[in-house]
Amino acid sequence: MSNVVEFRGVSYAVSGLQIIDSLDLAVAKGEILILLGESGCGKTTTLKLINRLLEPTSGAVLVEGRPTTEWNTVELRRHIGYVLQEGGLFPHMTIAENVGLPLRLRNEPSSSRVSEMLDLVDLSPERFASRYPHELSGGQRQRVGVARALVSDPDLLLLDEPFGALDALTRNALQKEFAKLVRELGKTAVFVTHDLHEAMLLGDRIALMDKGRLVLLASPGDFRRSDIPLVRSYLDTVLAPA
Repeated sequence: MSNVVEFRGVSYAVSGLQIIDSLDLAVAKGEILILLGESGCGKTTTLKLINRLLEPTSGAVLVEGRPTTEWNTVELRRHIGYVLQEGGLFPHMTIAENVGLPLRLRNEPSSSRVSEMLDLVDLSPERFASRYPHELSGGQRQRVGVARALVSDPDLLLLDEPFGALDALTRNALQKEFAKLVRELGKTAVFVTHDLHEAMLLGDRIALMDKGRLVLLASPGDFRRSDIPLVRSYLDTVLAPA
């Protein structure tokens, strides 16, 4: 199985503060890789290094076999869908305009593709295309964010705690829908969360980070069986007993 993303000895520092420290990590084609850890552990920085919002201080981040520093930034990001909390929607744009934005930036027709994507995330175009973000629930806005990330058919999805602001029932429903959708479409995804339940539910593998370092990279089953003290502490305090 080929790798879509690779970190080779990557470090990232700001004003002498080491945020990522000698990270080696590969994301296989078609997998959902979870970056798990508490605030400040470096997981969002790791995500931003993939789409070149940040560049490594040392080492190399490769996307599709090429260092990000050798990609044209616009071209790189056309290969990547990016989803934030609340979808990162523009409040002055309609739902159709929000979803179709990546295509319009490329001067590509968007109308039929937008309708297709809204149908894909269970938002009827007839009902939702002309609405504005403030007219939707949090869960609906998040669906719009996923639709926009998928509209240009990217090879890779990056998601930064996309369901963190939602209520528990909505979050659980969207987690299951997202995992099903990504696997049916054959996408590769890197998903940031601090929620172990979410990591266990969604991830093919979980990369646990602490202070900029990779503590463990394992399947959910192997994660649960790990004897590493930080992992055991995570399991004991976050995951309810089976």
